[in-house]
Amino acid sequence: MELNIIIAGVGGQGNVRAAQILGLAAVKAGFNVNVSDVYGISQRGGAVVSHVRIGDVHGPLVEEHKADIILGLEPMEALRAVARFLKMGGVVILNTRPIYPIEVTTGRANYPDVNEMIKMMKEVASSVIALDAMKIVEEEGFPIALNIAMLGLLAGSGLLPFKPDFIEEAIKEVLTFMTEKNIRAFRAGLKASTFARPSL
Repeated sequence: MELNIIIAGVGGQGNVRAAQILGLAAVKAGFNVNVSDVYGISQRGGAVVSHVRIGDVHGPLVEEHKADIILGLEPMEALRAVARFLKMGGVVILNTRPIYPIEVTTGRANYPDVNEMIKMMKEVASSVIALDAMKIVEEEGFPIALNIAMLGLLAGSGLLPFKPDFIEEAIKEVLTFMTEKNIRAFRAGLKASTFARPSL
């Protein structure tokens, strides 16, 4: 068994922590795991791509066009990850709430339409599960936990080879500060996955 996952977002969204938690959960479930992170600009707002490889895997990085799943914390970065890493027929789980780069906020550039980006993703993906995951954590009163809610969406997708309980165990081990709030964010994402549908 081999499962290759890319977590794509920008600095400050918790890519690295989400990858650590997912990797630890897989280890707790008895799987071999490799986790690695690749940074763009080393500051908040720069691109971050995390590689999580589960099963009979060798080497830390997912090869181009070999990812089974893209977990997109930010739409534009998710699209970039899809173009480079997603295999034909893979799955995208996407937070549709953008983080606008400074070029956009200062009026020097336009941010692409999210629906158009989803259409482009669907040219490669068999399924794009897209929703405003930021709204989930805002309703929980803990917006900093977007990455954890996204893990909940992933866990509820049925694509992982282990139960969500292992991710909860990993959250408790890794996030020793505000643990219960993070668990609630994870469970909120898990619950939302029940209602999330692939984007048409």
